[in-house]
Amino acid sequence: MGSGQPTARAEFGVVKNFLPYLWPRGEFELRARVVIALLFLVGAKVANVYMPVLYKYAVDALGGAGEKTGEAATSGATDTTSLIVLPVALIVGYGLVRILVSAFGELRDAVFAKVAQRAIRTSALGVFKHLHGLSLRFHLDRQMGGLSRAIERGVKGIEFLLSFMLFNILPTLLEIFMVSAILWALYDFWFALITFVTIVIYIAFTLVVTEWRMKFRREMNKRDDEANTKAIDSLINYETVKYFNNEPHEAKRYDAALRGYETAAVLSQVSLSKLNIGQGAIIAVGLVLNMLLAAKGVQEGNMTVGDFVLVNTYLLQLYMPLNFLGFVYRQIKQSLTDMERMFSLLDVDKEVEDKADATPLTCREAAVRFENVKFSYNEDREILKGVSFDVPAGKTVAVVGPSGAGKSTLTRLMFRFYDVSEGKITIDGQDIRDVTQNSLRQEIGIVPQDTVLFNDTIAYNISYGRPGAEQSEIEDVTKLASIDRFIEGLPDGFKTMVGERGLKLSGGEKQRVSIARMLLKRPKIMIFDEATSALDTRTEKDIQQALRDVSRGHTTLIIAHRLSTVIDADEIIVLRDGQVAERGRHQDLLAHDGLYAEMWAQQQEIRQAEEILEQAGEKPN
Repeated sequence: MGSGQPTARAEFGVVKNFLPYLWPRGEFELRARVVIALLFLVGAKVANVYMPVLYKYAVDALGGAGEKTGEAATSGATDTTSLIVLPVALIVGYGLVRILVSAFGELRDAVFAKVAQRAIRTSALGVFKHLHGLSLRFHLDRQMGGLSRAIERGVKGIEFLLSFMLFNILPTLLEIFMVSAILWALYDFWFALITFVTIVIYIAFTLVVTEWRMKFRREMNKRDDEANTKAIDSLINYETVKYFNNEPHEAKRYDAALRGYETAAVLSQVSLSKLNIGQGAIIAVGLVLNMLLAAKGVQEGNMTVGDFVLVNTYLLQLYMPLNFLGFVYRQIKQSLTDMERMFSLLDVDKEVEDKADATPLTCREAAVRFENVKFSYNEDREILKGVSFDVPAGKTVAVVGPSGAGKSTLTRLMFRFYDVSEGKITIDGQDIRDVTQNSLRQEIGIVPQDTVLFNDTIAYNISYGRPGAEQSEIEDVTKLASIDRFIEGLPDGFKTMVGERGLKLSGGEKQRVSIARMLLKRPKIMIFDEATSALDTRTEKDIQQALRDVSRGHTTLIIAHRLSTVIDADEIIVLRDGQVAERGRHQDLLAHDGLYAEMWAQQQEIRQAEEILEQAGEKPN
């Protein structure tokens, strides 16, 4: 997803990709609206071109009335009355046509509004769904600030393209050809030629200069993305900034990006002024030449004053939108660039996709098996090197090991955030690559180490486990997760806002909300991924008891660093360097006096030291 401007072929591809949204298949009403809007557009342009003709006749009539005033004095009042009535009728007709032009334009916009908004909504929704379908690898490699800006700009680009390209550029070109044809037919070839050549030079100048200017706009976008990403990243990590007293450092980084944007914006504005001056000069030359020809025609008696006014009015009527064309063209180019960036997201390979013949997972016993599983995030470093073990139905298996051994990778593979490089993972004998991702993830619940909550109410975050659940069901799972009393003690109860990423709750409270959310999902397979590693000793014991209660009778996989959390597991798998180093129950592994026993001894020493410090800290109270 580059920031550069797309080529002509890419621009054509963007328009081609967008056309189905504008002419949606199976949507008769929307297609009818497009046709009706185009009819109103043509009607508005025909009326707009006819207005100067009425103006010409009115001017000629008034001129004729002035010339014949003396004659009217001798011939009677009847002729004078008829001469005066004629321009009044023309002027009234001129006003009515102006009303038609405005009415047709407004009706066109009103009829087309639903088409435009549906196209914006559908395209944005398609990109949003696709992003959720991409692998975890994509999201880890992307910064959300820049990604959200790409989507935001793409949607605005679609809106601008629909508003101006369809109802400004194309109608203006239509009007140019109509006016040129009328000038040629009514007067002289030279009027049409001067008008056409002026427009060609104007458009060529606009294209060349705008292409030159786009580099400044691209730099502005780049700096804007950079500033936005830095701002979001800094504000999300507010606490970390405070911990290290790095507010000045963050402000300096943000200002550096803003300074780059400022420089690019100034250059862009200066180049815009140069473009506008050139455009104004081209228009003025064409206008003067045509007016000189018209004035000569009047002087020679070949044209009337009304003809002179007609030529002048046509040219002004054409050049006014042409003066706007420069801005519209630049914005259309930018809109195509922004749309290309947004639609390019649709070209990103999902990496993990359902097979064409994938079937829903049939999960009865919920027995999990890892068979010679190998996996690597990058080709140069293998994380899992042939891991095999079973999680029998209704049993609890724990996976422990030092940091970097590949423990958490197992959960990502089970959820199919990635697919295994070799080997396979099965549930009740079904390879999880052969079933649909949706059915797979419905059967698995997880309590992660870092519980991230939405900036919404406690009720919403718990109900996220199964949207649409009844309030009574939500209350039931809070009791199982032992968080019901805490919620009842809050002034707003279930309506309490948890803050950004749940920062208004403590670590233990967030974990209990996470447990309740997982229970509401009603999974047959439960995963606890370092669910208590970030908690203090007392809170950890409470959460451990809650986890033991809720996992009873379920197929459970525990990923743990603290060995005290897995001593009751039916089997413990010890990973080291991506391989199974030891396996067995807690007492058996201690008796084996290997890696597990060594880790246990180290953690016991640390735990004893923590308990001493906690007791020392409590004595003053």
